[in-house]
Amino acid sequence: MRSALGIAISATPRDRLTSPRIQHKAVFTYNFRLVRGFFRLIPGSIPRPEPHRHGLTDIEIAPRRCHLHMVTKRLTRWLVQFISIFLPEEKGRTLERKRRGREEFRKLKAADYVFASYAKSGRTWVRVMLSRYYQIAHGIPEALMMGFDNFHKKNPDVPKIFFTHDNYLREYTGNVDNRKDFYEQKVVLLVRRPQDVAVSQFFQWKYRMRPHKIPLNRYPPQDADIDMLDFVMNEDVGLPRIVSFLNAWARELPKIKNLLVVRYEDLRAHPEQELTRMLEFLGENPKPGQVTETVEFGSVENLRKLESQDYFWRSGSRLTPRDKADPNSYKVRRAKVGGYRDYFEDAQLEQIDAYVNANLSPVFDYGDSSITPTSGDGSKENAA
Repeated sequence: MRSALGIAISATPRDRLTSPRIQHKAVFTYNFRLVRGFFRLIPGSIPRPEPHRHGLTDIEIAPRRCHLHMVTKRLTRWLVQFISIFLPEEKGRTLERKRRGREEFRKLKAADYVFASYAKSGRTWVRVMLSRYYQIAHGIPEALMMGFDNFHKKNPDVPKIFFTHDNYLREYTGNVDNRKDFYEQKVVLLVRRPQDVAVSQFFQWKYRMRPHKIPLNRYPPQDADIDMLDFVMNEDVGLPRIVSFLNAWARELPKIKNLLVVRYEDLRAHPEQELTRMLEFLGENPKPGQVTETVEFGSVENLRKLESQDYFWRSGSRLTPRDKADPNSYKVRRAKVGGYRDYFEDAQLEQIDAYVNANLSPVFDYGDSSITPTSGDGSKENAA
């Protein structure tokens, strides 16, 4: 758990870190984190949640090992955070984004498959279902969430999968105006209607986003007086950015040799069919019963229950509510196709849909704003 001092420093605007006293506190906080981080590398040095209440055995809770890469990664992260205190805001942001891009590049080159998507396009839902399938089909322990290579280390038959929002990698490689980094990769591209993505992003920013991610990705301060429409139409975080992302991928699709495009809406309407397509692309030959069980596990009702029980505690905050009493702070929220329409007046909807129709590439078939919203019954409603 972060100290109160750490939270205060992280939340303090950079231009207020001017007095010697505040700078001293900042340096102390980062040095404290650095020392604490070293201890995290030592097995048993940091208390961990009780595993047995999640059905895990002692054998499945292996001690942490001081792998050279883990040490290097954490040291680099802490060093960049420390140095950024003394840099202008823009330079500090660029340094951190390139550090993250370097780590993404390492994973990209080692990956067997890549899942790319804009944030809030259903990636966590897909990750949960893939995790469940590999647990059923390949004997991976339950209550684990698939990361990059954690499943592969337990069973080499499971591929190494790199999940990316294609956010930091380009700034490290310099391939900003193309998707050259992915040309030779086996890629699954997850897409979702931009209007729904933008509204889901609003709730992520308002209720779930970690403080350090806000300036890193140019989001407004969480206490900013911004309504949902202003956020959705904002050039830096709203529809313009989402549409630009999708258009860039649309232009590059013919250049990617091994590609599967999966629309969130199709996955919602036909989850078993679309999941089977993904698994076959990943080299699997899934049995119908395995797919059915996987989809049932990924239902929104089940994932909400598991999230409230901290079932995925070993995966950090990815599937953890910020406030269990506030439904808006859950990762698994409404998951409603066309749900953005519930938040705006008719004139506002016309403005939003007109922007998408005028600017979005037709490749993904989202230009027509006519939608049949799903109400979220048990058979169709899945995690967002």
